[in-house]
Amino acid sequence: MTLTEPVIIGALSPSRAGDFMTCPLLYRFRVIDQLPEKPSQAAVRGTLVHAVLERLYDLPAPARSVRAALELLEPQWSRLLAEEPAFGEMFASQEEQATWLEQARGMLERYFTLEDPTRLEPAERELYVEAVLDSGLMLRGYVDRLDVAPTGEVRVVDYKTGSAPGPDFEAKALFQMKFYALVLWRLRGEVPRLLQLVYLGGRGEVLRYSPDEADLRATERKVQALWVAIERALESGEWRARPSRLCDWCDHQALCPEFGGTPPPVPDRKPGDRWRSTRRAATDEL
Repeated sequence: MTLTEPVIIGALSPSRAGDFMTCPLLYRFRVIDQLPEKPSQAAVRGTLVHAVLERLYDLPAPARSVRAALELLEPQWSRLLAEEPAFGEMFASQEEQATWLEQARGMLERYFTLEDPTRLEPAERELYVEAVLDSGLMLRGYVDRLDVAPTGEVRVVDYKTGSAPGPDFEAKALFQMKFYALVLWRLRGEVPRLLQLVYLGGRGEVLRYSPDEADLRATERKVQALWVAIERALESGEWRARPSRLCDWCDHQALCPEFGGTPPPVPDRKPGDRWRSTRRAATDEL
């Protein structure tokens, strides 16, 4: 370490930042307590569709067809089941699994109505990025796709297997993309030209946004403020529940005071204790 490098005070990914904004107690359960959660059909379907789209671009451009994508689905599902056998326990019957796979097929078919993969050559796929702010806070995460134009402009692309948000929720959806843009700006010294969210659920939609330095400086201030709030909660031991519609899908209702539960004692852990963990695991850690 040189004298100019900041001391790492902790690390944050967009997913965990989103957890804290949604519900500080949920952040605590996932990051501090590291409580297990059951895999959800929606989340695993997202993982499967992402895997297919990533491997679709291994094929030569002319071969990137709907049929080729659908042919990748079953092998990728078999691979995921081999890696995580618990995924197979999500279904009550073979018929339910078949319906779930059919929904994934529909998303892949919808993708081809939103982009033409035969005309794209991504510079990066599933790209791990990290950058350390002047404060010492490390930001990190995985970018689904990075496109670089011949003139050098960068487009950051993220696939979403849900439906596009309404106008009132677009800012929340774009936070993740601005987070990635901030990291890339700090890494490369250039603001990405375009942020693009590709929604494969519902009718299918593409949300585009062109950030500027003011956007990314505001995002940096927001991330710093989130970290200050996280450190405050770590020091005080107070992790407040924030009820919302998302509570219906939370695995931790039995431990949540809003549902009559009692959280376990807070583990003795300080900010930044685990930031040096392995990269993919660390993406979702403190």
